[in-house]
Amino acid sequence: MKILAFDSSGLVASVAIMEEEQLVAEYTLNYKKTHSQTLLPMMDEIVKMTELDLKEIDAIAVASGPGSFTGLRIGSATAKGLGLALDKPLVSVPTLEGIAYNLYGTDAVICPMMDARRQQVYTGLYTFEGDVFKVLVPQMACPVTEILAKCNEQSREVIFLGDGVPVYRKMIEEQMQGSYRFAPPHLNRQRAGAVGARAFDYIRENKLESASEHVPVYLRKSQAERELEAKQKARQQE
Repeated sequence: MKILAFDSSGLVASVAIMEEEQLVAEYTLNYKKTHSQTLLPMMDEIVKMTELDLKEIDAIAVASGPGSFTGLRIGSATAKGLGLALDKPLVSVPTLEGIAYNLYGTDAVICPMMDARRQQVYTGLYTFEGDVFKVLVPQMACPVTEILAKCNEQSREVIFLGDGVPVYRKMIEEQMQGSYRFAPPHLNRQRAGAVGARAFDYIRENKLESASEHVPVYLRKSQAERELEAKQKARQQE
């Protein structure tokens, strides 16, 4: 079985071609370019390099959110467009699960953090029991202090990763009471290979969807929506 996987949920853009037993190709870019400029050219490059006929893929995996609103829309539109054109099912992989899957096999508690600004993060808690991926706290948007309190309730070492870590590292160091560490640079950001690997779990559980059914998971309202609501409330109070 072959999967084409995308992750454009954060600062990183990543595309991968996966088979159940191997990562065939992965193109990951963490640089100051918009995903609308990079995602399709990256896919084209690895498809050409691997001489892949896109009709050969069995499913398209995509990091479904939360994350950057623009990034999620680009990834979702790309996956949906390909799914419709190729008549292939989609696999929606929660963004935080994809990030946590980078640390496959650890017996520590995994705490991915994506910066959601205003001292909030998109986060969750995960671990592995042997080869089985376990969700301890489902992904959510919350204050940094809230997830750190949950980390302190754990009886095991906690590993932090994600683009929220450098932003809130000082808070982590000040508030963590138990054993913890930070993931190394090659494992601490989104990777389409990890999204693809997690997608195989979902496929085995028959958790697929059609391209027309797929929608991103935002968890929070966009800044524009929040500002509009604030204006409407202010008008009502006048």
